[in-house]
Amino acid sequence: MGEDVPRSAFEEEACFVISVAARMVGANVHTLRYYERVGLLYPSRSQGRQRLYSARDIERLRRIKTLVDDLGVNLAGAEIILRLTDRIAEMEAQMQRMEAELRKRLTAGTQEA
Repeated sequence: MGEDVPRSAFEEEACFVISVAARMVGANVHTLRYYERVGLLYPSRSQGRQRLYSARDIERLRRIKTLVDDLGVNLAGAEIILRLTDRIAEMEAQMQRMEAELRKRLTAGTQEA
């Protein structure tokens, strides 16, 4: 990954076709299509409607596979777990933004005094 490309941009770049994504996570192509059909995953689509998976999608697939194959969680449970972990990540990011804003205001307040 290049130095000038932010990690989040790389993670969001849809660059793996379904066969490559399936091979990367050790799953069947039909399984990935099923995960999409039940709402666990939303890969991008090319202009030709070909599914394209980002690095973030691949990581999500790995988490789904771990939950289902290694921990014995059913797909409904996996969906709930993924939604909760996504929500926790959103809340943590929000807290970090709020803490940064608070520090900024505190610093501005101490400089005025």
